[in-house]
Amino acid sequence: MGTSEAGGEARSGIGARLRSARESRGLTTLQAAEKLHVDPRILEALEAENFAALGAAVYVRGHLRRYADLVGEQPGELQGLYSAAAPAPDLRRIPHQLPPPRSSRLLALALLVLVGVAIAGVVWWLLTLPAAKPHAVSAELPAPAASPGSDSAARLMGAVADAHARGGDAAGGTAQLALRFSAVSWVAVYDADGRRLTEGFNAPDSARTVAGAPPLKVVLGNAPGVAVQLNGQKVQLDGLVHRDGSARFLVDRSGHAAPVPPPAVPGG
Repeated sequence: MGTSEAGGEARSGIGARLRSARESRGLTTLQAAEKLHVDPRILEALEAENFAALGAAVYVRGHLRRYADLVGEQPGELQGLYSAAAPAPDLRRIPHQLPPPRSSRLLALALLVLVGVAIAGVVWWLLTLPAAKPHAVSAELPAPAASPGSDSAARLMGAVADAHARGGDAAGGTAQLALRFSAVSWVAVYDADGRRLTEGFNAPDSARTVAGAPPLKVVLGNAPGVAVQLNGQKVQLDGLVHRDGSARFLVDRSGHAAPVPPPAVPGG
């Protein structure tokens, strides 16, 4: 009775059944491995029921099926025994995704703020770039390339000649130019002799006042953000502001503004 029970337990073991079937066919482990084109250690692990050495369950089932077919065992029965003997996965050991730490959210917010500041700086630089490279003003202003009917250009050139004739003399020969800034803008102002009276960037809600012999040459980097007055009277900039927001114009003694004439072409 004891021998029969021992034989039944051996028969029910996966490894014992595979080994018994292999031996009944007169095969060694090496010969069986050559027929299956696998490493002999795989068959040894199956017969020793060392399934952990074979990796995931899908690999164990594959090796079981092929080995059982080779030695004449029942693959379905052996895989059923393997499923019954395989330990159930411990769901408590499955890692859970933790919420991101607070420091990560703060870091992401800080990066967004830095990117926003960088973009704002680039936009501001692009707005002021066209006026950031003013040309040097010659002491003698060239004749304007104006149309025959341009009264404002003629008045300005007359004022230039008058200022040079007087030599820029006396307090009565100067005019006061006031600039008020509602937005960031670059500005440069020159008198009738080409002397630079002021130059640089100006912050919003600021003002700057200069005095010099007219006509005064004014260069603005962001003209829509600047209000211009000469001797307390508003200077109209209609038609003088370029598409990029910059403006280059002359203001005569009476407060009339006109475009800066193009430089004379040598030998023209």
